[in-house]
Amino acid sequence: MSTHTSPSSTNPGQPVVAEIVRSGFVEGHHYGSVVALDPDGRVDWSVGDVTVHVLPRSCNKPIQALAMVELGLDLPPDLLALACASHSGEPFHIDGVRRILAAAGLDESALQTPPDFPLDDAARDAVLLEGGAKSPVLMNCSGKHAAMLATCVLREWDTATYLAPDHPLQQAIHETFARMTGEPVAVSAVDGCGAPLLSTSLVGLARAFAALATATDGPAHRIAEAIREHPQMVSGTTRDERRLLGAVPRLIGKAGAESCYVVALPDGRAWALKTDDGATRVRPVLMAQALRRSGLLEEEGVNAETVNETGRHVLLGGGSPVGEIRAVI
Repeated sequence: MSTHTSPSSTNPGQPVVAEIVRSGFVEGHHYGSVVALDPDGRVDWSVGDVTVHVLPRSCNKPIQALAMVELGLDLPPDLLALACASHSGEPFHIDGVRRILAAAGLDESALQTPPDFPLDDAARDAVLLEGGAKSPVLMNCSGKHAAMLATCVLREWDTATYLAPDHPLQQAIHETFARMTGEPVAVSAVDGCGAPLLSTSLVGLARAFAALATATDGPAHRIAEAIREHPQMVSGTTRDERRLLGAVPRLIGKAGAESCYVVALPDGRAWALKTDDGATRVRPVLMAQALRRSGLLEEEGVNAETVNETGRHVLLGGGSPVGEIRAVI
């Protein structure tokens, strides 16, 4: 058997950030890194190496959408939020994707998202009960792809090759991403939806979201306001991201695959995190603790109970609670 090595951003020395506790016994650990920026963009505190590059996955979507707005894409706020989304595939999400495409004179056949079922269990079950099958429009990234296609139509660029790294759309996104993160892109990979996936550090990711959150006009402000006004479009009605955005006034944020998460406030504070194992279950646990560590839950207007609830992951034994995922940052 042949072996080979490939470039990697993973730091094997990342510390334990959460414990898996069952019946009082620590049966496992999650390793990762977390960063908090202060209003001036400096690192307030961090855990682990937050300067190594990671692939933020869908956390990149609002920055990708920003590039499209800068290119002239003009969507109403709810559809702009959908362009930033990893949506649940609920009926209003699918309707929104179709609205974006129709306004550009396109239909679902233009989407190059891989066929999939909705992320939301109830939405998936409804599709199956109706005899439906996986389709590109149901895939959680179809809002972003529809916006990419609409931008190409607007700019009179080829829609058949819109995912190619050398396509003018992707080149523009690359430039915007580097500008917003303040870092050169070290790695360009392929995301699960087939679109180019750009790397940055957790500091760079937090910096980009802080820039979105603090904007008072222009395209960046439009992106942030769309997320604030329509958080259910960015994820779904039942997701932990939706509950967190509703619990903290004016917060914007985005979760991504492989346990990435980033949020930011209009005063410039921002938090970003990633665990090496990519476990979805630990992502909201860590973010709730990060916000708690920064004292955010004590601030006026913040629904601390809801924030804490988003960060609670109970382990069951025989159908009853016997443990939890416990953040240790």
